[in-house]
Amino acid sequence: MIRLRWLAVLGQTAAVIVVGVLLRFPLPLGWCLAAIALSAWLNILLSLRWRSGIRLPERYATLLLAYDILQLSALLFLTGGMANPFSFLLIVPVTVSAATLPVERTLLLGALALGVSALLTYWRLPLPWPFDQSIALPQLYIVGMWVAVACGMAFSALYAWRTASETRAMSKALAETETILAREQQLSALDGMAAAAAHELGTPLATIHLVASEMKRGLADPAQLDEDIDLLFTQSARCREILSRLSDPDTRTDAVFARQTLSAMIEEIISPLREGPVVISVDRPEALGGEEPVVRRNPAIRYGLGNLLSNARDFARSRVEITLDWTTENVSVVIADDGPGFSADVIDRLGEPFVTTRRLPGPGARKAGGDSGMGLGFFIAKTLLERSGARVSLANRPQPEHGAIVRVDWPRKTIETARAAS
Repeated sequence: MIRLRWLAVLGQTAAVIVVGVLLRFPLPLGWCLAAIALSAWLNILLSLRWRSGIRLPERYATLLLAYDILQLSALLFLTGGMANPFSFLLIVPVTVSAATLPVERTLLLGALALGVSALLTYWRLPLPWPFDQSIALPQLYIVGMWVAVACGMAFSALYAWRTASETRAMSKALAETETILAREQQLSALDGMAAAAAHELGTPLATIHLVASEMKRGLADPAQLDEDIDLLFTQSARCREILSRLSDPDTRTDAVFARQTLSAMIEEIISPLREGPVVISVDRPEALGGEEPVVRRNPAIRYGLGNLLSNARDFARSRVEITLDWTTENVSVVIADDGPGFSADVIDRLGEPFVTTRRLPGPGARKAGGDSGMGLGFFIAKTLLERSGARVSLANRPQPEHGAIVRVDWPRKTIETARAAS
């Protein structure tokens, strides 16, 4: 704000000097320079009082922008009011407010700017003009200037507010996505932690096993503690077996790090969603790609597909159908429901943050509370799936059927062999 005001001070000074000194137009030069000097001294005071990087509270920012409107209005009053071609600069403080401050404060500043500009259409000093010439603009023309400034102010403020709002919404949505990705990274970090634990604990367990063996052989009456020592053997061997599985993430015997077939992953995702009146079925037709793909467990894919399936269940009237298909090149998951489908004004914008519908019409909505959320769920799900290499496409069932279809496609080599990027 200080930099913008210094720019205004330089521009106002140059305009006044050119008109009053170089062109020798009659104008109250002293009063004009005094109004400009007031802004310069205010900037110096603000620079001394606060650091340049401080974020002003909304109340102070509003007061400073209100001062800018009043200071510019004073200069316009001294130089012709709304007949002055520089009167359009009244738009600037309101536009700055629309981009940075809440709507109610922007409305207050807009009302102030419109009010003072309305006064300047009737109450003003004459427009500076050469002594040997005269100019008298019709009052209707001056009122037209005020209307033009008002329209420009409304358009500029609305555009700045909409742009800033969408930017803030996108930043917030991306922050939510980064939070989920951070959690997934923490889960992935457990892989390395488990391997490190297996490596570090292997030696102490071997020592315990060896000492227990020596104790059993050294006892005068082994039968006295035979059961306890055998239990110690058994438990230490079990711990070593668990740690050996943790140290090998590719082992199929461990549920956390094992690979799994595509259909097994889908069954795990839909297992908690089967409760309720909506029937969820999985169709696995004969595929052309030979064996079913075996994929690594990927939290990003599980979250993304889980969110899409949950939405389909909430909007479905009675049934959700999941179709799995694969070839030697691609893997596909198609989710179809028998709900109302995607509305025409939403389908093209789905995947953007904060795009949602007002009500969930299906029986699953009762379980979800009847209202949709903030519109971040699909955005995050789509973002995570795309980061895993997928392509997400949306469509409605062809008439006379009704319902939504979401198709997720991966290159087979991406989902089958590569770890998740997240």
